[in-house]
Amino acid sequence: MNSYPHPLIAREGWPFLAASCVVSVLVTWIAGWWSVPFWLLTLFILQFFRDPPRAIPGHASAVLSPADGRIVMVGVVRDPYLDRDALKISVFMNVFNVHSNRSPVDGEVHDRWYNAGSFLNAALDKASEENERNALHIRTRNGVDVTCVQVAGLIARRILCYVAPGDGLQRGQRYGFIRFGSRVDLYLPPGARPLARVGDKVYATSTVVAELP
Repeated sequence: MNSYPHPLIAREGWPFLAASCVVSVLVTWIAGWWSVPFWLLTLFILQFFRDPPRAIPGHASAVLSPADGRIVMVGVVRDPYLDRDALKISVFMNVFNVHSNRSPVDGEVHDRWYNAGSFLNAALDKASEENERNALHIRTRNGVDVTCVQVAGLIARRILCYVAPGDGLQRGQRYGFIRFGSRVDLYLPPGARPLARVGDKVYATSTVVAELP
């Protein structure tokens, strides 16, 4: 995968932003103040696709948040991808959060699974099982297995993932994007220590949500 710089506005948003700007300018030229709703839509698109750079914490065993948003789940469950008990931490992203997804750990992608599904509200626990989703199995340099799952939401209709089995990932590296509201689930080994609680506001890369054993 090619490295991706941080241009402040995610590349996934460039076509939407360009189209909205063109339409807004045309409506302004034709109808004057009637163009205000179109400019508000342009501002919404601009804030939705923002992609700010983030500082990466230096602690090697830290598990970083893969997304901006709010913690909606912390608990021990069964990892459906690796068939093991796991600590699950889920981050819900609303339409006002940054939707760029970033690697929670250093490691190598060992497997990837895509499941078609529904588009339930991503804040609901059953969204992890019923919604469209894309899962990565990442093995750290110390042999620890981490599952990171992008889950589509009520409005989200497109999951983008730019890595495949065999690709290496560094903590905080941008690897995907979900458009218009979504969720990311982390499945960590049972010995992992959670540092985030339900209701916490977290930021991709800069917030440490757990520590690996």
